[in-house]
Amino acid sequence: MAGSVLPMISADAGLSRYISEIRKFPVLKPDEEFMLSKRYLDHNDSKAAHRLVTSHLRLVVKIAMGYRGYGLPVGEVVSEGNIGLMQAVKRFDPDRGFRLATYAMWWIKASIQEYVLRSWSLVKMGTTANQKKLFFNLRKAKSQIDALGEGDLHPDHVKSIAVKLGVHEREVIEMNNRLGGDSSLNAPMNSDDETGQWQDMLVDQRSTQETLLVEHEEKDNRHGALMSAMAGLNPRERRIIEARKLADEPVTLEELSEEFGVSRERVRQIETRAFEKLQQAVLKSDALLQIAA
Repeated sequence: MAGSVLPMISADAGLSRYISEIRKFPVLKPDEEFMLSKRYLDHNDSKAAHRLVTSHLRLVVKIAMGYRGYGLPVGEVVSEGNIGLMQAVKRFDPDRGFRLATYAMWWIKASIQEYVLRSWSLVKMGTTANQKKLFFNLRKAKSQIDALGEGDLHPDHVKSIAVKLGVHEREVIEMNNRLGGDSSLNAPMNSDDETGQWQDMLVDQRSTQETLLVEHEEKDNRHGALMSAMAGLNPRERRIIEARKLADEPVTLEELSEEFGVSRERVRQIETRAFEKLQQAVLKSDALLQIAA
């Protein structure tokens, strides 16, 4: 895979040309993806790895679009996402039952988020789970309660955001201060006012038709597949899977053992059995198998 060449977003062509190029790569059928993954896993076949990567480049673009609000070059964000995709291909085991897209999206997001954090090094961002969660969700949380543009947050807003994101109020205040609040978009970028205003650096938040298509297809298919699979679990299995696999911060075995009045080992066994049921259900779902389309 090291010798494979991927399309690049050039300064001249831009994102639209890049999307047109990557759409030329065919979306793999489930059996094709499985065989290519086995060839790479068992024989280190670089051509198989290249086909796996190129067939998922649209997924990287879709995820990268969610990080445009940080004012970073879209080409670099996509490139970082592609690195995460390649890491996912290297570690993907098709025998586990899930599609590569389902596995790769977490690697792609992690790679992009690490890049964003490195680019914001001037504020010395922390690397704990709560700090990362705050960094990537604070602005969205503020917008939902109409708290943008106010500088220091009102105590009620601090409390609301802390509860929503599951962090301490002190962490919300510190992160808001470290990010400098929300300055006027008409303020000059430098004191000499020769570099323009901050609003000049804003990236258009509207999605292109290509990314909207990918987003809608992925959302509808993934939601339908998940709901169908979860419906096959009993209430206790569903609760354990939601708490252990779907929550932003997984609940511990100890907490679930107290909730259900059983041992930690019993909770682990139920989790394993429920996860196997989900795998079998997902394998039968055409919807989830097409989320990379």
